Amino acid sequence: MAKRRKVSNLLGLAVLSTVSTRPMHPYEMAALMRARGKDRDMNIKWGSLYTVVGNLVKHGFLAVEGSAREGARPERTVYRITEAGLDELADWVRELIAEPEREVPRFEAGLSVLGALGPDEVAGLLRRRLDALERQIAEDEAAMAAAADVPRLFLIEEEYDLAIRRAEVAWVRGFLAEIEDGSLPGLDMWREFHKTGELPPEIAELAERGAPGK
Repeated sequence: MAKRRKVSNLLGLAVLSTVSTRPMHPYEMAALMRARGKDRDMNIKWGSLYTVVGNLVKHGFLAVEGSAREGARPERTVYRITEAGLDELADWVRELIAEPEREVPRFEAGLSVLGALGPDEVAGLLRRRLDALERQIAEDEAAMAAAADVPRLFLIEEEYDLAIRRAEVAWVRGFLAEIEDGSLPGLDMWREFHKTGELPPEIAELAERGAPGK
């Protein structure tokens, strides 16, 4: 089970990781995190950066190092990571890597109410999804190939994302084939439901009871 952390926003994790290399001010943190694609790795709301930095300072994970000025720009506070911050960063990473946590993607939410649409429309939407996924995979593979000189350690999250997308493509392709060739169990019932608006009594009972394991 995930720990209750003093700063639980994943932006805090990104900040700690970024500042662990050297002290910097929040504007510099944001620029570096964007350059590293952190907003692709986790759900980041950039508008909360200063609040998150403030909370990290409040709980002793960051400390003020000094201030810096660039040209005529206002003076900016520079922060460094503390020993407590390094401990928190390491502990947080250990938890994220070792402990599986149920995460529900938007696609899964859509699948859970798929019956709201008819099978022919669903097939068309799945074909669109497949096209989009295959384009994304091709772009990511090209980006990975272009970064061949970058140590694998710094691209491991991109490698994982590609593996997940390839697995999704395989699953979607298989499910779509079952709809299109008519082999999907319950397909006739699904079509009939969209014609009549009525479920067979035994299926209606199952729907009322709910799926096992949920």
